[in-house]
Amino acid sequence: MADNEGSFQPVELLRVLVAGGVQFILIGGLAATVHGSPFATVDVDVVPRRDRANLDRLSRALRDLGARVYDSTTETLAFEHDGASLGDVQTWNLATPFGGLDITFVPSGTQGYKDLAARAEVIDIGDLDVQVAALEDIIRSKAAAGREKDNVVLPTLRRMLELELEERRRGKTSP
Repeated sequence: MADNEGSFQPVELLRVLVAGGVQFILIGGLAATVHGSPFATVDVDVVPRRDRANLDRLSRALRDLGARVYDSTTETLAFEHDGASLGDVQTWNLATPFGGLDITFVPSGTQGYKDLAARAEVIDIGDLDVQVAALEDIIRSKAAAGREKDNVVLPTLRRMLELELEERRRGKTSP
């Protein structure tokens, strides 16, 4: 991954999106961490709602962040964008002063925002209310992606889900 132009400060990155009124669901490694995963992550993965007004807000937030496109080298490139152009691409891999930001409209194994929103929950992250993908959906996406880095964490995430489901069952049967 490219030099993300600064130290990883995911809460500050999320703060700009939330302050800009961007509707999104957190997914990926950071979402897994919010659910209790012990694995570190180096970027923020979000799935924005794909309507034009939200994409316009996302474009403004990206300008506020000074987001730049990164490629497979250490180079980052400035890019011009608006809501329409952001929606024309399935995935954006960006560098910001607060770390990497990956924007994906339809993560592997999902049907995008509406699909994820059905089970997402609002979780307080550093005094911000953030919609976070359900652990089941994070697992589904990572399994479908089939990347080596995802395959390494999947056994732990699946065990976390088993424990969570056991806890839910116990909670329903307790007096």
